[in-house]
Amino acid sequence: MAGQQVRDGCLFCRIARGEIPAHEVYRNDRLVAFLDIGPIREGHVQIIPRDHYETFDELPAEIGAEIMALGQRLAKIQKQMYEVKRVAFMFTGGDVSHAHAHVIPLVEKTDITSRRYIVETKLTFQALPNPGDDALRATAVTLASRLGR
Repeated sequence: MAGQQVRDGCLFCRIARGEIPAHEVYRNDRLVAFLDIGPIREGHVQIIPRDHYETFDELPAEIGAEIMALGQRLAKIQKQMYEVKRVAFMFTGGDVSHAHAHVIPLVEKTDITSRRYIVETKLTFQALPNPGDDALRATAVTLASRLGR
């Protein structure tokens, strides 16, 4: 891989190298897109650069643009598959220090939100369930086929 040095201990670098299995929906020489194993909603996809960049602001502009373009393609497919009007696209980095974008079908307007908008003073969270390999595999196959893979 060209560009930034790949990090041995980085979970997403290991997925990009194929060392850790993932339910991929897309792969080329610069990007990998795969299903989140703790999805906010069914079809929740993460898009990562194959090279290691810790944060989205470190991405070369052309890779950021390619991630955005793939996110837009996926969003159109997700709207049809899940019969939703909107799809969230966001760069995050709280859990894994490797630039990544989430593409999430929005079933409810609160599917993604900020603590600033929540009235309750004490919140508790639970881990989102892993749908299981069979469900993830079926979703990955459908998304990949609609992307033309």
